[in-house]
Amino acid sequence: MDIQSQIPVTVLSGYLGAGKTTVLNYLLSNKDGKKVAVIVNDMSEINIDSQLIQDGGFSRTEEKLVELTNGCICCTLREDLMIEVEKLAKQGDIDYIVIESTGISEPIPVAQTFTYIDEEVGIDLSKYCRLDAMITVVDAFRFWTDYESGETLLDRKQTDDEHDQRDVSDLLIDQIEFADILLVSKTDLVTAEYTEAFQAFLQKMNPEAEIHLIENGVIDTSVILSRHLFDFEKASSGAGWIKELNEEHVPETEEYGISSFVYKRKKPFHPKRWEQWLSQFPQEIVRAKGFFWLASRNNMAGLISQAGASIQFQGAGYWIATLPKVQQQQIFAEDCSVSSRWDDTYGDRQTEIVFIGMDMSRLEIESSLDCCLLTDEEMLLDWSLLEDSLPPFVSANKL
Repeated sequence: MDIQSQIPVTVLSGYLGAGKTTVLNYLLSNKDGKKVAVIVNDMSEINIDSQLIQDGGFSRTEEKLVELTNGCICCTLREDLMIEVEKLAKQGDIDYIVIESTGISEPIPVAQTFTYIDEEVGIDLSKYCRLDAMITVVDAFRFWTDYESGETLLDRKQTDDEHDQRDVSDLLIDQIEFADILLVSKTDLVTAEYTEAFQAFLQKMNPEAEIHLIENGVIDTSVILSRHLFDFEKASSGAGWIKELNEEHVPETEEYGISSFVYKRKKPFHPKRWEQWLSQFPQEIVRAKGFFWLASRNNMAGLISQAGASIQFQGAGYWIATLPKVQQQQIFAEDCSVSSRWDDTYGDRQTEIVFIGMDMSRLEIESSLDCCLLTDEEMLLDWSLLEDSLPPFVSANKL
């Protein structure tokens, strides 16, 4: 199947109650004669005659519907999803596929379904389809309540998996940062001033995304269908924190008090002082992510990811300075930026953390972080003797 005949696919994401189904119902009623196949997890809220669905998956308006009954569209359901998409595509009589993922679904695994060949399943969806756009519906009215709740999906009984420890705030940010289009719903429940500030916040979090305000799911289909927007590499590097780390500063929106900066230092953190700082994390910071150098774990870089009340803390791989000389030389040859920031004593070890927040005082935050760094005297000590009760570097840990 050539690129022209690939069926475009739109993925509709968004947290529970944001309004995804309302958008989908509007789309199905205003699709300009297109034959649209729909994949959902819960068909009960879709405005299609249920008897017609049972009789063969067709409605009077020529939709085809598939229901995935096992819950979340994520890693565990990728195989089911791939089989259903392939089946629909092979039938050859549809113009478009829309996937409504569940409210607790992360967008990246769904996108990977369309961009990578799954060797186990043996299905290459790129033969039949192209991912056209990742769309996230964001609830303007409830966003901050959910974001600042400090709750996990398990706390809210929104997952049946007792091992699913994901925080609501992390999920909200994942869905925003990986989107091509953000549809802001429930704007009729907030003020115009709030809406403007909220849009500015979303633009800071994902500078690449289009932002559209919607009420009752109403959105022109030309805004969300056949847009040719999705690019995996672009989506993976579109988040505001990544742009800041890559020195592509996202302009401030000072009128709303939203700003960002990169904290960059070539001294390591003292484990006890930094643990204390993290335990009193400044409330004005709404997103922090980056790499850090911890004196008591001198061989491995750390990765910190904060969203709301959630702080994830994990290892990010060995510093280049710890690798054999031959490997170091290979890396220098492939990436000249490494040698430009190389220190004769400590190599590539450094801290680079992006902070995005509301009404932040950069000077105060930097000053308080500087107090967590080793002093000149401590730099001369045996760092392995420093008391360290921070979580171990394995997979993601919560503080």
